Amino acid sequence: MGAGREDLRGEARPVKLRFVSAGAAQAAVRALAAREGAEVEGHFGAVGAMLEKFDAGEPCDIVILTRKQVDALAAAGSVLAQSVTDLGAVPTSIAVRSSDPAPSVTGAETLRAALLAADAIYFPDPAKATAGIHFDKVLRELGIRDRVESRIRTFPNGATAMRAMAEAGGHPIGCTQATEIAATPGVRLVAPLPPGFDLVTVYSGAVAGRAADRDAAARFLARLRGTL
Repeated sequence: MGAGREDLRGEARPVKLRFVSAGAAQAAVRALAAREGAEVEGHFGAVGAMLEKFDAGEPCDIVILTRKQVDALAAAGSVLAQSVTDLGAVPTSIAVRSSDPAPSVTGAETLRAALLAADAIYFPDPAKATAGIHFDKVLRELGIRDRVESRIRTFPNGATAMRAMAEAGGHPIGCTQATEIAATPGVRLVAPLPPGFDLVTVYSGAVAGRAADRDAAARFLARLRGTL
């Protein structure tokens, strides 16, 4: 049965839900909406940029960000504290094009070698995206940030970075959240970043205090639990 208002509000009209969400959750949100017959609007992208949109008053029924960000919004009364729901833990991971062989990235030396062998390195915004901030730090910790500066290709979010990499020539490599890699045709997940460089991010959702339909938003969010 679809997640129209027959399910979410006891009526028979389709539900339209507005999201301000981390890009890592986009595939799961759209997959659930497609199964349930709900309509999705809004923005999906780097968490820093999405938090700015939410704080600026963007119309929103459901917000999905890192657990720390959502907890801060709940403390400020911007979202319904009782609705806060952990949706899943997502590893920051290495990706290549589907047609390319997967390099070994099991430790510092193999990860460094794989990155140095690539002629372009794709990842999301190193200022506002969780994966981008972290991966830029990894490049520095590996001691190669300056060496690969000219090969770096950054994008507003991981999904955009992966789409660009899928269409690239040469021998590219990329890094973003595993869910964004899995949702992008033309690229494949190699592995999470190795121990010592790894990052697993817990993403949480909540019903916005300004939600137009709090009940429908809460029901959708409950169904989204554990799908990341």
